Amino acid sequence: MAKLVETGEKDRLKEMLRERLIQCGWRDDLKEYCKDVIRRKGLEKVTIEELVAEITPKGRATIPEDVKAELLLRIRKFLQAT
Repeated sequence: MAKLVETGEKDRLKEMLRERLIQCGWRDDLKEYCKDVIRRKGLEKVTIEELVAEITPKGRATIPEDVKAELLLRIRKFLQAT
């Protein structure tokens, strides 16, 4: 993990992941899900902790397989090169 941070690769991987999730619509879908949860529970009644607890499993489960595969491939390439 230290090598990822030292070389700046961690930040590059995070940026790549962010871009891919935006491109595939994942971010917008999760944003809409958040809005639905807030509407269902009520803006004044839902806490940040409750919102995070509810959306995290869905967020993780809905990351497209091709995005996961690309991230894993880039991490493997980095590890092989170091």
